[in-house]
Amino acid sequence: MLKGFRDFITRGNVIDLAVAVVVGAAFTAVVNAIVEGLINPLIGLLFKAESLNEAIILTIGTAEFRFGAVLGAVITFLTVALVVYLVCVLPMNTFREHQAAKAAAGEPTEEPLTEAELLTQIRDLLAEQRALQASETLTSAAAVPE
Repeated sequence: MLKGFRDFITRGNVIDLAVAVVVGAAFTAVVNAIVEGLINPLIGLLFKAESLNEAIILTIGTAEFRFGAVLGAVITFLTVALVVYLVCVLPMNTFREHQAAKAAAGEPTEEPLTEAELLTQIRDLLAEQRALQASETLTSAAAVPE
């Protein structure tokens, strides 16, 4: 049971998800600060209120309908969506279009080497180094007079 749990936790996608949640929380704090510290007060100025939460309040009897708070939440959502689009979606779409254009033009796309291909390249490089060292040893031994 512990081995299964360890395997689950150490999977790459679980770690990626955890990082995404932490970054998302930090990102949310930044966007909320921008909206509450800059945008809400600017819009609040239009309605002569401290912020959108205090603007456009309709009171019927004892019930208060805070349309400004709803408007603030919509602005926050749209701001987050815009930033996510500009920071994540747009660059990824541009990258994919670039890769598709390269493939359509007939340019070879760089495929990652397999483990066997990497090991073959390492073996060949080591063999070349050994041959070079052996030839240098023979050359230096031949150059030394006895």
